[in-house]
Amino acid sequence: MTIISQTAGQSLRPSSTSGFLASLFNLTCALFDRIERRTAVKTLNELDDRALRDIGITRSQIEDAVYGQFKAELTRYL
Repeated sequence: MTIISQTAGQSLRPSSTSGFLASLFNLTCALFDRIERRTAVKTLNELDDRALRDIGITRSQIEDAVYGQFKAELTRYL
């Protein structure tokens, strides 16, 4: 008795659809991340200097703080 595999006629490489969907998902996540960060920058810019000082940043450090490039140990207040 001969058994014929159902996968004999199918390609072994992944389908391009799954790659497209993964790229679309990554693009969507990046878009939402950007929107969230821009909203955070806008919200922090609306605070007064005293509130920013309470948080531990100055107005010029807002974008660095939101994007994770802020060095807290370099800016100590006396």
